[in-house]
Amino acid sequence: MSARPVHIGIVGDYNPRNETHRLTDAAFAGLGPWLRCTWIPTEAVPDSAGLLAFDGLLIAPASPYRDFDGALRAIRTARERGLPLLGT
Repeated sequence: MSARPVHIGIVGDYNPRNETHRLTDAAFAGLGPWLRCTWIPTEAVPDSAGLLAFDGLLIAPASPYRDFDGALRAIRTARERGLPLLGT
């Protein structure tokens, strides 16, 4: 029996020229097929129900966020709803 992959939302504005963003992707990719990650642009942070579709959130490092309020909205939702959150 195989378990479903863990789905992590990475809140931040992905930029392929940002070394930290590339390394974040590489680190998660190295964890294998049981982990799936989706970048969530800060201006497109979904409502709390949309965020609860993820098993946890990572607030992306090295992001000059395009919508700081979107990043804060994600953090607040995680804290209020008990969603695992890692921030830098």
